[in-house]
Amino acid sequence: MTMPARDRSTSRPQLLKVASQQRVMIALALLILFGALRYDNFLGSFNVFSVMRYNSMFALTSLGMCFVIMTGGIDLSVGTTAALASVVSALLSPYGLVPGLCGGLLAGVVVGTVNGLLVTRVGIQPFIATLSGMLMASGSGLLLARNQSVSVSYDTSFTELGQGDLSGLPVPAWIAIFAYLAGSILLNYTAFGRNVLAVGGNEEAARLMGLPVARTKFLAYLQSGVLASLAGVILAAQFGAGQPAEGVGWELFSIAAVVVGGTLLTGGIGSVVTTLAGVLLLGLIFNVLNFENGMGWISLSAYWQSVIRGVFLMIVVMAGSGKKWAVFRRSLAH
Repeated sequence: MTMPARDRSTSRPQLLKVASQQRVMIALALLILFGALRYDNFLGSFNVFSVMRYNSMFALTSLGMCFVIMTGGIDLSVGTTAALASVVSALLSPYGLVPGLCGGLLAGVVVGTVNGLLVTRVGIQPFIATLSGMLMASGSGLLLARNQSVSVSYDTSFTELGQGDLSGLPVPAWIAIFAYLAGSILLNYTAFGRNVLAVGGNEEAARLMGLPVARTKFLAYLQSGVLASLAGVILAAQFGAGQPAEGVGWELFSIAAVVVGGTLLTGGIGSVVTTLAGVLLLGLIFNVLNFENGMGWISLSAYWQSVIRGVFLMIVVMAGSGKKWAVFRRSLAH
């Protein structure tokens, strides 16, 4: 029995709409399938755990960025906050895991608090406020580290945060998993999550409704600072050193992952789950390019890898907007 022409004509736009909404999941599945078919050991435990261990840091910064962007803001300080936290935790690592962890998180609390107060109390635009926070965190990290890497102590259990395994999975992966579970619950099942979306959708309307606009935005920036500092602690524990010059471009990676995941830069719409998918997608692109280099067929420098990742990102984002994709195809036709 064949489907009537009218049913086929109505089902096609619906399928395209679903594909557009789930574009990041589809792209991620296709990339994994491509890697599994083309490369030996792509799905091997060593490669999978390496990807999870390394990208857990970007997953944490992207989660914080997701909440900030959903309020209609931006946080340019996540990379330097992570670098500052890595230095602080490395300096405190001789005293044990807890002092190292708490010290690094405290650095993120300070930066997040400053960013939140500048945006909500002083009324500075988020771009400028977090740019100031970025410079403050970068300078503080370099001063504390005296412009050099700070080795962590291997006499304590501090390095287990970055290098250890728990129940067969890397510890950083467990941290990211629990963070995303908490973030998903916070967004979908709490008043704070509803307030975040309402503020990002229409801040003035949210204020007229009596919602705590300033407090919601402040907590979003505070959360972003804490998650970025947690990424910095993992950075120090994973690589054995606090690195004040690290974190360059992390904010761009986080913004890209959030946008690829379908969160609007204007705020009001977003998803924690698809943000994680965006992180994995961007991380696996880098992983696939490394495998391609290892096969010897081509040799792509880091610069060309950045170009390819940028083009892939553009395609995925444009695929989410049928109008923009149609304009792009018409321009090619002419």
